[in-house]
Amino acid sequence: MAERKTVNKYYPPEWRPEMGSINKYRNSHPLRDRARKMHEGVMIIRFELPYNIWCGGCGKHVGMGVRYNSEKRKVGNYYTTPIYRFRMKCHLCDNHFEIETDPKNMEYVIVSGATRKEERWDSKDTETVEATDSEAKKRLASDPMYRLEHGTTDAKKAQANKPRIAELQASQEIKKDDYALNQLARRKFRGEKRSLSARDASDRELLAKGSMSVALLPESEEDRKQAKAVAFKHQRPSFADYQREKRLKIQSKPLFGSSLSSSSVSSKALLVLQQAKHKSSLDRSKVASTTAARSATSAVSSSSSSTKAMSASKH
Repeated sequence: MAERKTVNKYYPPEWRPEMGSINKYRNSHPLRDRARKMHEGVMIIRFELPYNIWCGGCGKHVGMGVRYNSEKRKVGNYYTTPIYRFRMKCHLCDNHFEIETDPKNMEYVIVSGATRKEERWDSKDTETVEATDSEAKKRLASDPMYRLEHGTTDAKKAQANKPRIAELQASQEIKKDDYALNQLARRKFRGEKRSLSARDASDRELLAKGSMSVALLPESEEDRKQAKAVAFKHQRPSFADYQREKRLKIQSKPLFGSSLSSSSVSSKALLVLQQAKHKSSLDRSKVASTTAARSATSAVSSSSSSTKAMSASKH
């Protein structure tokens, strides 16, 4: 029923054609509630914000495209073009703001209650093509000299921008093959991913070795220089390494030369040989003295046992 009431398609059973239109019968306007202020010259319409604004009541941002139920009224004319003003209420607070049309500049202007977020720019600053305004179009259509001057100016601009246009066309040709560009980008990303994975693995190994739980920064050239400049204290080798090194030195030294003559034997080898002979003689003397002591002890023990046996036989 709602859509029927909107377009006035519903006729009640008691209505007759001689009663006039359905709006006259119901004593209502065709726009219904939107025309409740029509006697004041105000019509309720759905208005969409043409740009971003800052509300003057709450100070919050209201984005472009937000729609409001606004009161539309005519406030003047620009030549024969009417100027309309729209009054609406902010959906975030109780503040009302008004926006007015500007036919001269083909723009909407905020009258009160809000501030426009300035995002306008000049085409000269961005070096873009400027649109020809209405006054220039009229002169181009009516003034042949102005048309000639305008064409000369355009030709000079085209000549000056010719290298730039050629450069843009060349860059577009390079980017024409989307598959090759995508392949190149993916190859680059895969290489970076492998390098990052290898670096993470080395960092984890280093942290596990030092029992640390800190975030390591990427290595730089300055870090390498400082690390090389640090002088660490020399660590003493272990006892096993010392013994191994000593054996290698002994094995690498020759014990005797090509002949046994005193001239061919080094003094150090002779000293080692003398020490070895002295040690062997000492060992032999120790063994002889030990053997003599053992024999003397056995002789004493045997004589004492025979004496004890003779005394026992006498008794």
